[in-house]
Amino acid sequence: MRLREAGRGPRMRRAATAVGLGLLLTLSACGQNAAGGGQEAPEGDAPEGGGVKVGVILPETDTSARWEGFDKPMLEQAMRAEGLDPDIQNAQGDEQKFSTLADGMISSGVQVLVIASISSDGGNTVAEKAKAQGIPVIDYDRLNLGGVSDYYVSFDNERVGAIQGEGLVQGIGDKPGAQVIEIEGAPTDNNATLFYNGQQTVLKPMYDAGDLSLVASQAIDQWDNQVAGTTFEQLLTGNGGRVDGVVVANDGMAGSVITVLAKYGLNGQVPVTGQDATADGLSAILRGDQYMTVFKPIQEEAEAAAKLAAALAQGDTAAADAIATQTVNDPEAGRDVKSVLLDPQLITRDNVKTVTDAGYITPDEICGGDNAAACSELGIQ
Repeated sequence: MRLREAGRGPRMRRAATAVGLGLLLTLSACGQNAAGGGQEAPEGDAPEGGGVKVGVILPETDTSARWEGFDKPMLEQAMRAEGLDPDIQNAQGDEQKFSTLADGMISSGVQVLVIASISSDGGNTVAEKAKAQGIPVIDYDRLNLGGVSDYYVSFDNERVGAIQGEGLVQGIGDKPGAQVIEIEGAPTDNNATLFYNGQQTVLKPMYDAGDLSLVASQAIDQWDNQVAGTTFEQLLTGNGGRVDGVVVANDGMAGSVITVLAKYGLNGQVPVTGQDATADGLSAILRGDQYMTVFKPIQEEAEAAAKLAAALAQGDTAAADAIATQTVNDPEAGRDVKSVLLDPQLITRDNVKTVTDAGYITPDEICGGDNAAACSELGIQ
């Protein structure tokens, strides 16, 4: 299933931003898929149980380590620092559980609801229930198309895709007519469409000019890593085992693609893209199996969401508007959504240290075994 062609997805308008984000605060990652470690939360956080109640629902834990490892603890700390009392739950990829969690939070008297939805349909149903009770809603990380949420906090997701396209081209080099396979995210996730659109701003002109050759592009339901690997293998063997570069929408699916490449003796020879700067993704980059990933400093996203939630909990929409100074167009709802859009960063082997220096991943998580020499060379200690 092909995602929409570049230019047909949501159009982002960037405006000058004056978002007052705090300094990066590191803290210990928690949850069964924690991706970070060895960090300590700073002193002086608001005590548990105090402040205005805010509900936060995260989508899942199966396909990305970020939600429990980074977003959950960082959102909790950022919200407590704003004097809020957050209730943060994870729907574990279950739409019914997502809805049930929302119902419970609404009934418990939360003053603001922050949702990172599994799908736009599910997110919109929840947002409509909350709005009917006078509760403002913030779409977190993923915009719910056709929805009614008041604000949106995320990274510039078309820019994420453009970085992936740029990284692939950089990794392939000047090989004429290089053959490319695209493994994209879930078609129900608007972010996946934005990533694809961003990729195509770089890649489509090269396909059209014959500088690159597109073998196939496939969206993967629910960002399922196993399905991504199986799908990629089918596309690879269907192309006679030939591929010169693979666009993969995140690190989890990239790991499955690399497993298939290794099966055919191609790992390390074919540049593979990723996203999220996970420990597995960074380790693969140090090994030479993955060419790049995209680092999104989630602390900044958590802090922006907390500041918005704090303003809305006080009924201060002017303060909220002063934070959300950008907009994202929702073509299905026919409206522009007030937004905070943060800047992603390209990570290749040469600047993996950027992520460890920021405290999101510790050297111990990525420098073991065969990676020890690379870490020493790059000054990752």
